[in-house]
Amino acid sequence: MAHDADVIVIGAGLAGLAATAELVDAGRKVILLDQEPEQSMGGQAFWSFGGLFFVDSPEQRRLRIKDSHALALQDWMGTAGFDRPEDHWPRKWAEAYVDFAAGEKRAWLHRQGVRFFPVVGWAERGGYDANGHGNSVPRFHITWGTGPALVEPFVRRVRAGVARGLVELRFRHRVTGLSRSAGAVDTVTGEVLEASDIQRGRASSREVTGAFELTAQAVIVTSGGIGGNHDLVRANWPERLGRAPEKMISGVPAHVDGRMLAIAEGAGARLINRDRMWHYTEGIQNWNPIWHNHGIRVLPGPSSLWFDARGNRLPVPLFPGFDTLGTLEHIMKTGYDYTWFVLDQKIIGKEFALSGSEQNPDLTGKSIKDVIGRARAEVPGPVKAFMDHGVDFVVEKDLGALVRGMNALTKEPLIDEAALRREIVARDREIANPFTKDLQVTAMRGARRFLGDKLIRTAPPHRILDPKAGPLIAVRLNILTRKTLGGLETDLSSRVLTEGGAPLEGVYAAGEAAGFGGGGVHGYRSLEGTFLGGCLFSGRTAGRAAAQAVG
Repeated sequence: MAHDADVIVIGAGLAGLAATAELVDAGRKVILLDQEPEQSMGGQAFWSFGGLFFVDSPEQRRLRIKDSHALALQDWMGTAGFDRPEDHWPRKWAEAYVDFAAGEKRAWLHRQGVRFFPVVGWAERGGYDANGHGNSVPRFHITWGTGPALVEPFVRRVRAGVARGLVELRFRHRVTGLSRSAGAVDTVTGEVLEASDIQRGRASSREVTGAFELTAQAVIVTSGGIGGNHDLVRANWPERLGRAPEKMISGVPAHVDGRMLAIAEGAGARLINRDRMWHYTEGIQNWNPIWHNHGIRVLPGPSSLWFDARGNRLPVPLFPGFDTLGTLEHIMKTGYDYTWFVLDQKIIGKEFALSGSEQNPDLTGKSIKDVIGRARAEVPGPVKAFMDHGVDFVVEKDLGALVRGMNALTKEPLIDEAALRREIVARDREIANPFTKDLQVTAMRGARRFLGDKLIRTAPPHRILDPKAGPLIAVRLNILTRKTLGGLETDLSSRVLTEGGAPLEGVYAAGEAAGFGGGGVHGYRSLEGTFLGGCLFSGRTAGRAAAQAVG
């Protein structure tokens, strides 16, 4: 039987591009399908901050961070909490990924022209014991140029494949079925959508203009997760995280809808750990949205005071930047789906970074001058824009006015000024001497022992109610949908498995569709900086394995 290509790749995000690039290197013919227009090539990685997880990198060593493979593996396993029979392959993938992150990952990307910001970030700090959740040391490496710069070398490699006659790009092709014409899954069917010149990220037309049927020796599914489909998020919401939120904002466009996962499952694939997901608790509504219900995540430093909807301070160790899903679980058991940061201008100017390439024009544009300007600014421009225009922000000179503004943003006036003042004043008293029983104050001081945090990520400890640090700021934080941690079960060759554990012949999966490898490489929680790297590692693995299989 004559096939249309050696391999069909479904999804032109980072995992699909990495898989296609590897297939090109092996001389295989590829058809790359995506339901979105060509201008959306690179998928969600384009919008990302470009954070990558490395172990014992040159950047870490320059900052005197002592990291090791053993420490990283300890952190990964303590964070993942693998405890299910179906965690066999996810655990294997976790071990392989830590090997990759401590080994050739950085050099492999460096050879392709990817460079990194010299200051390493410290995300997901944990706050439990040594075997618990969190990064023991800073490991969050920002790509110089953010997401677009990480996507670019893989787009370049794929377009080189087009020039060689090895790759055919078919955008506006929406897959509706996988089937067999012989023993293996070798046929991909779907609908052709009308052409669209819509801006990247905005909703494209779903008008159908035709149909297609394509065959290949192998199919790689790299179609992403479910974060744009709030109904599916709620349907899969785990009881351990409390009730599902009534209100969520979207960290991804609506086309990240999980349709392809159901199609693969219908063809015989096993979908596991569908109740494991990664949603942020520090979401703010974008004042200048690109997609519907567009949310931005605040990447906070450790100093903001965090209160629930009723004005109760969140418990230890649920401080900003310490434990995302632990905080989410606590929030959803309060009966409300929003919380508050209370801080001041001195803190927001130093400690608020906003996730996303479009929110970091200095880093995205690779401008050293602008990066220095951001560090020197009283409040960085993108953050100031949210202070001025963001619907979740209240900025006032005194606490009474701040509380009135907070209560005006919610259905019920739940914040009591006297109670809130009592909490802030008590915390401020702890700043007056080097001793404290407030563990958040201890954490702030500990963060400043790390040079990177001291230089650009933490404000000097001070009293929040000190007028010199003002004005006061309150930020309403929403639940922000983002990543699917479960997915199609795969072995270490990225072959998709069936319910019986045998390979679904001809089908591979990578990226978020495969839970970034194995059907859930992160387990219950992520160490951050591991989503983009998971796309790269699993996409590379799938491309190499499929190339060998069809050779």
